[in-house]
Amino acid sequence: MSRRSARKNAFFLLFQMDFNKAEEYEQVKEIFFAEKEEPVEEEDKDFILSEVEGARGHLEEIDHIIGECAKGWNTDRMSKVDLAILRLAVYELRFCEDTPVGVAINEAVELAKKFSSDEAPGFINGILGKVAAK
Repeated sequence: MSRRSARKNAFFLLFQMDFNKAEEYEQVKEIFFAEKEEPVEEEDKDFILSEVEGARGHLEEIDHIIGECAKGWNTDRMSKVDLAILRLAVYELRFCEDTPVGVAINEAVELAKKFSSDEAPGFINGILGKVAAK
């Protein structure tokens, strides 16, 4: 699985977690990987879980960063898809030293193009540009 595909799967799992209670994480995670059409290699699974658990572990700080950079927008008003994309990207920008800034932003914009509204790529790019500049 490419890193892009693994990141997309991390986005899917992080998005799903927004609809479940924290104590259901283990069950949601098991179902997520069990329902994959093709088995996920251990290295890819480790990356996916590292991304999701890292973002969840820093959720309060990440949401604060997003809120500061999204002038006039509260995270409660953002679409769940956009918020999951932003959370994953901000996690990579702020807490993953091995992910280049351009890669984190580009991957987030590509996810937005595929899974969100027509306005989302520009919105996400703008917010992440501000996050990267800080």
